Amino acid sequence: MTTVPRIGLSTASVYPESSAHAFGYAAQLGYDAVEVMVGIDSLSQQTSAVKQLSEHHDVPICAIHAPCLLFTQRVWGTEPWGKLERSAEMAAAVGAEVVVVHPPFRWQKEYARDFVNGIAALEESTGIAFAVENMYPWRASSRRGMEMYLPGWDPSAETYANTTIDLSHAAIAHSDPIHMARRLGDRLRHIHLTDGTGSAKDEHLVPGRGTTGAAPFLRHLAGTGFAGEIVVEINTRKCGSREERERDLLESLQFAREHSAVTTS
Repeated sequence: MTTVPRIGLSTASVYPESSAHAFGYAAQLGYDAVEVMVGIDSLSQQTSAVKQLSEHHDVPICAIHAPCLLFTQRVWGTEPWGKLERSAEMAAAVGAEVVVVHPPFRWQKEYARDFVNGIAALEESTGIAFAVENMYPWRASSRRGMEMYLPGWDPSAETYANTTIDLSHAAIAHSDPIHMARRLGDRLRHIHLTDGTGSAKDEHLVPGRGTTGAAPFLRHLAGTGFAGEIVVEINTRKCGSREERERDLLESLQFAREHSAVTTS
């Protein structure tokens, strides 16, 4: 018997198209769920809108990505803990169990000061898993890097109860995602399935088109009985047409299902 975990689609994967388009692609191509990236798309900021999209397309929402990127610093205000509280409220309202969050930037010193304990307190008070994502040193070239995150870019070095591995971020950091998964153990809750070549750019390639080892990583997860969410988060901005974007999304879904399948007797 072969079983395949639930494969979701991040709304970020269809940018510059909207969150509404992401739900449409997910339903059309056969994705099992959607992760909503709360961003500059006004629909993504409205709980009622994303809930209606989920119900209209009959595609559940598996996670909310908090607005913690550089270009979303002013989405839902500028107070970072308030953003996380609103993300948890949205997650609860739409039936998602996970909020994906990045560690603070170095200049967010007050926010970073008690980030690890603050995340644990939020999980306790909301019942939502805050899966802290691996990031990377910022590099102007392939050699030199600057530590831009506090308490650090590697969640396995902290005591978070729930974490996310993003394969594009692992590629930039030249970090072996299988080794990170082993360090995290059952604290690994969420996957951003993508790829990279190890350059200084956050490439978010279709899985299998980079050098991160996306296929063996998925097979490793399958062998460990990983029960979390696997979400495709790729960059399709350079696609010249809707058809090309659709092909990339379908290729990613097929890759995920092929390499994460578990066969039992």
